[in-house]
Amino acid sequence: QVKPQFESRENRTCEMFDAVKYRTQVVAGTNYFIKVQVSDDSYVHLRVFQALPHENQHPSLVSYQTGKTRDDPLTYF
Repeated sequence: QVKPQFESRENRTCEMFDAVKYRTQVVAGTNYFIKVQVSDDSYVHLRVFQALPHENQHPSLVSYQTGKTRDDPLTYF
């Protein structure tokens, strides 16, 4: 659901967009830290916020980091 948000911010289209790992952090909702493979050897880290169910909001892309590798640790950013 956040792929269009990422592509819009990066002004590019990703043919590959596969989540390979994620972590969560519970706040007033949930932060998801997701490692996404965008090409054979290129990864991005996404921070996605999902509000509590009663707020009826879609997941939103809060922040991201590009230039990551498969081995880069997925940490808070």
